[in-house]
Formats: sequence, C-alpha cells, structure tokens
Amino acid sequence: MSVAERIRGSLLSKPAEGAGGRTGTWRVYRPIVNYSKCTKCGICWLYCPENVIDWLEDKSVRINYDYCKGCGICADVCPVKAIDMVKEGVV
Repeated sequence: MSVAERIRGSLLSKPAEGAGGRTGTWRVYRPIVNYSKCTKCGICWLYCPENVIDWLEDKSVRINYDYCKGCGICADVCPVKAIDMVKEGVV
C-alpha cells in the first residue's frame, strides 16, 4: 500500500503557530536524518504526531525543529533506521 493510500481520508493537524506551539528548550532528544541511509519512503512523515516532517518534492524529508517534540516515533518506524535520536546540544 502506498503512502498516499494510507493517508487518504485521514486528517492531519498543523503545528500551532506562534510561541504557544513551539517546543522551546525542553526537548531532550532530536531526530537526525542520515540521508545516505534514507530511502525516501515517507513513513516518518506519515507517523509524526506533530506533523513537523516536511516531505519535499524530491521525496526527501526535512524536520521542523521549532515544533518537533523529540518523541522518537519517526526513528522507531523508520524501516532502514535512517533516523537517530541525538541528545540536544550534541549536534
């Protein structure tokens, strides 16, 4: 089943605008994409509960760290383990 088929009919929320929706300084871990491993499947984009992963035209992904909560779901669902959760301040 394609990504488009999986999300057909689903409702995606948008990150809140303004200071109220921003993560701030409390996130402990941030997801870092290893683009040499990434197969551009879009599974991370599909499962992100905060809808902060942008799926670009070339099918690569970009994470909006202003709103990412660092939950790690994207790293857990990545079939090729192309996303590592790295402690804030290390990268």
